[in-house]
Order: sequence, then structure tokens, then C-alpha cells
Amino acid sequence: MRIVSGTLKSRRIDTPNNLPVRPTTDMAKEALFNILNNKYYIEDLKVLDLFSGTGNIAYEFYSRESESVTAVEQNSKCIKFIKETKEKFDMDNLQIIQSDCFSFLKSVNSKYHLIFADPPYDMPNYEEIIDLVFTRDLLEEDGILIMEHSKSNNLSKHEYFSEKRRYGGVNFSFFKRI
Repeated sequence: MRIVSGTLKSRRIDTPNNLPVRPTTDMAKEALFNILNNKYYIEDLKVLDLFSGTGNIAYEFYSRESESVTAVEQNSKCIKFIKETKEKFDMDNLQIIQSDCFSFLKSVNSKYHLIFADPPYDMPNYEEIIDLVFTRDLLEEDGILIMEHSKSNNLSKHEYFSEKRRYGGVNFSFFKRI
């Protein structure tokens, strides 16, 4: 895994084999950030990374100097790895929260410009994440929710669905208020 761009560009991050994760591929991550660079000033974004896993997406936003980055992950081994990586690369503006993502979404009182969620591909309740984000009004005006998922999850029927992009086996669905 590597950081694609920004202040930490080309830094390699070697993840331990014992983490229960599926990091976003470098190709898919680079394509996603190309889309985001054309729509947003990344340095102005307040970002929430749900199901952070290795912290891969959070590191990329941090490297691109987002206003703030919050990584939420439940697994203690993943949290330990994210904290070690934060310290190694001196990422002072990266907030790490160990929590179940659903509990976090139900209790958080902050708003974000961009929420990225990469739940396990076999998780049955993807729509619950989308519903929580919008019913709790967790996005700033013109904010966006991006869900990473497998091709077997069709999220296009959701009322806030905007578009879908596919890169190999990685799918990104975008949601926003119309």
C-alpha cells in the first residue's frame, strides 16, 4: 500500500498480515482522488473515514492536507496499526476513534464535507449507513457520502444515490442531497 499524492506522496505503508482488512487498491484510490480533485478543494474538507481498516483512505486525505480527518474503526489491531502509522509519519491532524461505526454515526454531533465508508463487502445493511448519514444530517451543505462496495451490492435505488464508478473489483457509490 502506498500514499498516492500530497505531502506523504510515495510513502509505502506495510500492513501486518494479521489485520482483518481489504485495503482499497492503489488503482481505485488514485481514480477516486482524481474524481474528488475535480469537484473539491481537498484541503478545505472535513473528512470522516468509516470502517477505516488500515487507515489507507484517511492517510491519503491527510497527505493532501484536508482540514481535518477522522478515522473510525472498531478492531483493536487496526486501531493500533493506525496509531503507529500516525506517529511514524507525524500526522498530527488525524483523529482516531475506536468505535462501532453504527454507534458512532448514531452519537456524533459533527458535520463533514465528505464521509467515506468501506464496510466489509459481505455486510448486509449498507443502506443503514446511508440512512444514518442523511437522517442525522451529518453532511455539510453540498457534502458527499462515498460507499465502497462489491459489484453484488446495488445501491442505486437509494433516494440520495448520485452516481457509481467501478475500478476492477472496487465499486464506489456516491450519495448527496439533490
